[in-house]
Order: sequence, then structure tokens, then C-alpha cells
Amino acid sequence: MEYRTLGRSGAVVSAHALGTMTFGAEADEATSGEILTTFVEAGGTFVDTADVYSAGVSEEIIGRWLADHPTEAASIVLATKGRFPMGDGPNDVGLSRRHLRSALDASLARLGVDHIDLYQMHAWDALTPIDETLRFLDDAVTAGKISYYGFSNYLGWQLTKAVAVASASSFTAPVTLQPQYNLLVRDIEHEIVPAALDAGIGLLPWSPLAGGWLSGKYERDVPPTGSTRLGENPKRGMEAWEARNANERTWRVLDAVAEIADAHSASASQVSLAWLGAQPAMTSVILGARTIEQLTDNLGAVDLALSAEELQRLTDASAPELDDYPYGAAGIAQRNRPVDGGR
Repeated sequence: MEYRTLGRSGAVVSAHALGTMTFGAEADEATSGEILTTFVEAGGTFVDTADVYSAGVSEEIIGRWLADHPTEAASIVLATKGRFPMGDGPNDVGLSRRHLRSALDASLARLGVDHIDLYQMHAWDALTPIDETLRFLDDAVTAGKISYYGFSNYLGWQLTKAVAVASASSFTAPVTLQPQYNLLVRDIEHEIVPAALDAGIGLLPWSPLAGGWLSGKYERDVPPTGSTRLGENPKRGMEAWEARNANERTWRVLDAVAEIADAHSASASQVSLAWLGAQPAMTSVILGARTIEQLTDNLGAVDLALSAEELQRLTDASAPELDDYPYGAAGIAQRNRPVDGGR
């Protein structure tokens, strides 16, 4: 397993994290425990969850596993999130001090720990002043309830504003951002990745296999059935199947992934994960698995070394389809104009 620092912090985590959204939902407690054990035995140290995953059950399962495996628990860097509703009251949601105080304490209780290594704001809250949120997080670090904090699903300007306010107020700085990122979803490269690089923020991408599209199990014009997110619940994970299936870019990417996978005797998932792990600002790629077999296959990406030519081929095949301005050809030309007359 490869290890990297957690963003700009001094903490070290495995380059692949275990995402646990399936715990208590698509994976029962016994299977979830086996997944945790398999991940740790492979050298994994970074476990990511959230209070809303299975309405708190994911955290509870992790907490019981940590209690039953004290030796392994000592090496775990534990991350969770707060922001979304965990009750019906008007203050049971958001990034206010009031909600985050109760959400953090509830997560600590479910996980059975006295502190959380990385506490993440699950999404932007337009109603709560950013300085209120950041003050709470700074206080939580001082109190020893969390070691570090980060964000999830923030836009570039939101991340930059949070970093700037934290700096101006002498608050503890954020260290990570958790966005959706994969070969089929690369729009974060326009603003979010540059903002993360500028601030020294480490990326923790979720959905690295694009809801299963990059696993190699789908065929053109053949809707998936059975044990897939589309087959189990057509409204979850694969909502845009028709549009993605009709997009030639999808199949251009999948063809490139398949050919490179064949050349390495690897799986499509491993190739897709290897490309993602090589991108700028990357700290740890979040692997979401509902079976041991899926996790074992994904962990195979650790030993897959793609050449510079193969990485570039995947980058070219997956190039985002852009309008002319500001990110397309016209925008690029404008940004690259030579300076003339101070303009």
C-alpha cells in the first residue's frame, strides 16, 4: 500500500480509503466487518463514513468493529461527516454551531471513540455564516474532539472563501476536500482542483468508478440488471444511464480503459483507479465496496503502474466536452493571450 500525507497536515493515510456508505445498507454487519478486516490486512489505514450513511448504522458498525479489534483500530485514521438532517427539527440540519455540536457528539458516541481524525462538512450551507462554522471546527480541534477538518461537495469559490476566512481569523486550516471525480466526471478540474492546489488541500474523490460505469461490466445499449445499483433501485446511482449510454465520450473512455486493462491483465476498475490516483492534489481515493470480491479487485490498483503514455491516452479520451467560454477553446485562447500594454 502507498501512503500519503492527509492534505497539508502531518498525518499519513493510505492512498486508498475505505468508503462505508454500503455498511448497513448493501452490506450487512458481518460482511461490513469482513470488508474492514480485508482492507486493514491489505495495509489500508483510512476509513471514511458519515452520520447519514444508513441513518447512523454505518458509524455504529464501524464503532463495534473498532471495539472488537483494538490492535487494528490503533492504526486507523477515521473520518466522518456532518451537515445533513438527522432529525425532524429545524436545527437538525446545516453547519451551524448548534447542529454541528450535536452531530459531532452523536458521531463520537456511535463510533465509540473520544475523537475523530477528520471531520468533514458534507456540503455547503448557504444560511450559516462561514465564520460560525469555522469557529466551531477550530474549537473542536482545541477541545481534542477532532484532529483535522475538511469539506465535501464544495465549489471552488466556496473552498477558497473558507480557506481565506480561516487564515484571516487565525483558525485551524482545512486539509481536505471530498468531491466526485473519475474518468467520466472531470469538471472539478476547471476550478476546484486549482483551488485545492493553491491552498494545499488534499483531494479524497468519491465515486471513483462513476457508479459502476468504469468497472467494465456495462455494455452499450444494454441496461444493467440484477445486482447493480440500477437493478436494485433505478433511482439511485444510475439516474442518467440513458444520457450516458447515448454519449460517445462514454464509450470512447470505456474502450480506452478496456484496452489498457487487457495489456496489463488487469481489471477495468484497477485501470480507472490507477489513473485517478495519479492526478494532481490527490491524497486518497475512496473505494466503495459491498462485497469482499469488489474490494479485493479495487485494491489491485495499488500495484498497477500505468505508463505516461497510457495515462495521457486516458486523459485525452476522457477530455471534458466544453463550450467555448470560459473553459473551451475561446477561453483558453483568452487566458493565454500575451500581455500587451498592461492588459
